[in-house]
Amino acid sequence: MTGPLLDRGAKRFLDALNAAGGGEAPTVARLRAAAAELAKCAAPAPPVERRDDAVGHVRLRLYDPPGRAGEVLPGLVYLHGGGLVAGDLDTHDALAAGLAAGASCRLIAVDYRRAPEHRFPAARDDAFAVVAAALDDPGRFGLDPARIGVGGDSAGGTLAALAARAFGPRLALQFLICPVMDALARLPSRFALAHGHLLEEATMRAYWEAYRVDGLEAFSTAVAPLAYTDFLGLAPARVHVADGDPLHDEGVAYAQALTWAGTACKLTRHHGLIHHFYSLGAVVPRARAGLAEVVADLAEAFAG
Repeated sequence: MTGPLLDRGAKRFLDALNAAGGGEAPTVARLRAAAAELAKCAAPAPPVERRDDAVGHVRLRLYDPPGRAGEVLPGLVYLHGGGLVAGDLDTHDALAAGLAAGASCRLIAVDYRRAPEHRFPAARDDAFAVVAAALDDPGRFGLDPARIGVGGDSAGGTLAALAARAFGPRLALQFLICPVMDALARLPSRFALAHGHLLEEATMRAYWEAYRVDGLEAFSTAVAPLAYTDFLGLAPARVHVADGDPLHDEGVAYAQALTWAGTACKLTRHHGLIHHFYSLGAVVPRARAGLAEVVADLAEAFAG
């Protein structure tokens, strides 16, 4: 795979980021600090209504379109990215607000436990607990029981895809943005774009080392949605990939596996954009249009 032709703004952003890079080892503290800094690159969040909730020990932040907090709405349980190590509710606040406001849905953002303080299967178990709560008692969250989906970006996309498999047709939608489908994937884009494209392969390996436990293989069905051989009976999917993202090929492979199995799946390729483009609107102008496409796709999925 040759390197993609990047959008001019995305390339400027990467050039500046790479020029400033110090080459330090990707420790947990550095990864979390970098995620917090990267959050400042998001376009301003649209007006929404936020409120806190919880399922057991798992803290939630609910987002409603303005003036619609009392309505029954379609719902998206959302799992943030960050390698299961670095992201949190605040790093993804603007994205969550944008999805809720633009798609006229109630977004339930999940503050799942992070590694290395909480290794496998903590994040997965927290995600499953919140999805189960939404499906078992939609009235508690004011959700339309026929329109409940699960979504996530990057490593949050891993959790969302695993939840989609666990809950099958009970879910109306799986909505994945630049998802990790295999922690240590061996697909061409991971090699071709391993360095200098925001998401470094060294970072991916650091995330995996922080999350794994002894005896757990990276390409196990417990952690890698692509490791399965059967993709029947899953919720309809919308998958977004960026051709400047090292994760591009695994997102495409997952979408193809669903389609070949007869599961409805719409794949959207964001040409010229990079990983995390959906939260780079303040620094990459084309990323704002990319996010608008993501939001419109979510609105279409729930409308359908």
